[in-house]
Amino acid sequence: MSPDLCCALLKGSPREDSALAGSEMGGCVAVAVLLFVALTFAADVPGAPASKQQVALHTMPCYFGAARLYRKSSSGVDLLSPDELLVITVATNETDGFKRFRNSANHFNYTVKVLGMGEKWRGGNVRWSIGGGHKVRLLKEELARIGPRKDLVVMFVDSYDVIFASGPEELLTKFRQTGHRIVFAAEGLIWPDRRLADKYPLVRMGKRFLNSGGFIGDAFDLHLLLQKWNLQDEDDDQLFYTKLYIDPKTRTAFNMTLDHRNRIFQNLNGAIDEVVLKFETGQVRARNTVYDTLPVVIHGNGPTKIQLNYLGNYIPNVWTFEGGCAICDNDTLDLSSVPEQSYPYVTVGVFIEQATPFLPEFLERLAALTYPKSKITLFIHNHEVYHEQHLQPFWEQHALLYRRLKIVGPEEELTVAAARNMGMSVCREDPTCEYYFNLDSDIALTNPNTLKLLIEQNRRIIAPLVVRHGKLWSNFWGALSPDDYYARSEDYVDIVEGKRVGIWNVPFLSNIYLIKVGLLHDELQNADVFSDERMDPDMVLCKKARDMGLFLYVTNRHYFGHLLSTDKYNTSHLHNDLWQIFENQLDWEEKYIHPSYKQIFTNADKLLQPCPDVYWFPVFSSTMCKTLIEEMESNGQWSKGNNKDDRISGGYENVPTIDIHMRQLGFEQEWLKFLRDYIAPVTAQVYTGYSPKVYAVMNFVVRYKPDEQPLLRPHHDSSTFTINVALNQVGEDYQGGGSNFIRYNCSVTDSKKGWTLLHPGRLTHFHEGLRTTSGTRYIAVSFIDP
Repeated sequence: MSPDLCCALLKGSPREDSALAGSEMGGCVAVAVLLFVALTFAADVPGAPASKQQVALHTMPCYFGAARLYRKSSSGVDLLSPDELLVITVATNETDGFKRFRNSANHFNYTVKVLGMGEKWRGGNVRWSIGGGHKVRLLKEELARIGPRKDLVVMFVDSYDVIFASGPEELLTKFRQTGHRIVFAAEGLIWPDRRLADKYPLVRMGKRFLNSGGFIGDAFDLHLLLQKWNLQDEDDDQLFYTKLYIDPKTRTAFNMTLDHRNRIFQNLNGAIDEVVLKFETGQVRARNTVYDTLPVVIHGNGPTKIQLNYLGNYIPNVWTFEGGCAICDNDTLDLSSVPEQSYPYVTVGVFIEQATPFLPEFLERLAALTYPKSKITLFIHNHEVYHEQHLQPFWEQHALLYRRLKIVGPEEELTVAAARNMGMSVCREDPTCEYYFNLDSDIALTNPNTLKLLIEQNRRIIAPLVVRHGKLWSNFWGALSPDDYYARSEDYVDIVEGKRVGIWNVPFLSNIYLIKVGLLHDELQNADVFSDERMDPDMVLCKKARDMGLFLYVTNRHYFGHLLSTDKYNTSHLHNDLWQIFENQLDWEEKYIHPSYKQIFTNADKLLQPCPDVYWFPVFSSTMCKTLIEEMESNGQWSKGNNKDDRISGGYENVPTIDIHMRQLGFEQEWLKFLRDYIAPVTAQVYTGYSPKVYAVMNFVVRYKPDEQPLLRPHHDSSTFTINVALNQVGEDYQGGGSNFIRYNCSVTDSKKGWTLLHPGRLTHFHEGLRTTSGTRYIAVSFIDP
């Protein structure tokens, strides 16, 4: 067989099967190898004729084709195995991104060689400009150490923004199927020199331009290719490889191609909309919907780090529908086996930056954290004069229990950013501080183990998921808009609603988060972490963290609490939380509804019937009773107890009492919501077949005193049904009193504070208010569905 015929056959047959077989293949391989080695040697001799150099280049594809065929068995099956693959990457620091890359490589048992670890990076700021030559130099040196091996396939990939989606077997199969000796990643955007676009070969379908974040080839071939590098560390690696590829002679000589349809490498820049998660039984892949391919390597090049982080929450098998979170218990700590005196020191920064409902409860939960106070330095910034009344008793009760307690008040006139910087500096300047815990006052932290759980999760920055009750508003964003504001990720609702449970790498956290102190002395060592007039302080922190490659995690593995709404909080009342039934009903209920209320639907002992069709059950907490009395007395606009009453339609009250209407207090709409949400369900249960409309115009608090109005004469109420809630306790606050249902000769005199009587108003339940003989009796009354 002539050399020319052999070369033509080898160059022209890129298929996995070949027409050459048996002795023909062996002879062709021998001819090609000998011819290539001889002429390459001759071409390297100084002064060698140009014709010999051209012949050498002409025979390189013959050699590559021969080597490819030589690596097949007689059955045509590729002999490549994972043992013949080496992944090489460059990383000078163990960043969060590198750890993710390493974990994904370990998941698939890739053999990885890391170059440059611990070295100073000399390749420029590749995030914002050209550079990366440092990577090429290190790779060139490593390939020289490996030597021109023909039995080793080398894949080079970046690491900080790369994850593996599949294993080496699939990778090698796809590489073999290309029929090329070197395959570079491809993308639809050209970088760094757009002027070179016309020099690229045209492609009928697929990405046209080279990306240097991933390429694969025989060690021998890559070793030869890298010999062409003679530039500086700060020069651009992608430009170097681009110029090699667009040169037709070099491209042909090394039999190079691009992974045009993303079968091996998926670059996300310019292709975010093409890539979706593909959930299969027990595994998750990234699918390119344009080419219907499942890439092996996912590269978050350019401004696509957030999208890569989203994919990395699932790939490779980080989270699946079948198994949930597979990595949540990796690298965790266990404080249960650690004596409390050995717990890490924590600085807790508390920020009261606006008038906040339920602040006394917030402070109670803060004090109730199951973490030794001797290990906590507590920094509190209070911007609101209104809240000084709440902080004073907290200081008096707890100041000596904490390792240190510092309160900075509104007189300092600190901005939110300045206050946050000050709180973080308390930890940074304390040589014993190991964690900084940011906690805003609008967090209802109902899980007392929160701090311990976050520490045990062992992430550098992590937040517990908290959500506004009944809403989708939370303390994290799953994606960002182009201007770095909120955008909803595909999985946001499922995470918020607990349909997907795990630890999630997200672009933004706020209100509550734990930071390892190492970051405060390294990436976040600047004393001003939070200031930027264009953004909220937490947005500034998160942007800086993202720009430094730090991962921000949120966990919903436990229920930690919820977010409060502060937007409509009015501090003009005596007890301002009382008006929060619309904005923060969960907290309102916890504070003002009787703790046994819900038991009346399951426990007959909590729903009594002391008289026919008269029901008696707990509804108000002791706090609600006290609050309502104090609000009424503070208002002071008690009626005169006579028939003339300008507050009602017609101006005449047939059975007058000394009272104050809820409308006078500005509380009527809140009271009506209370009736709808807490009285109507009981009414529907006890009066079968009746569906209450829960409309009421007469809602008021009555005051009975022996020297004022001690009793109420027999009467019917102008209602379908009535509630009568005892606001204080007979035998303690007053003597006598009670209700007598005359037709049934049945009285209720042992009134229980916070319990209500529920009875029909018209026709059947003619009743009277019994005499109060001493003290003052208060009741809250509503005539419902008049």
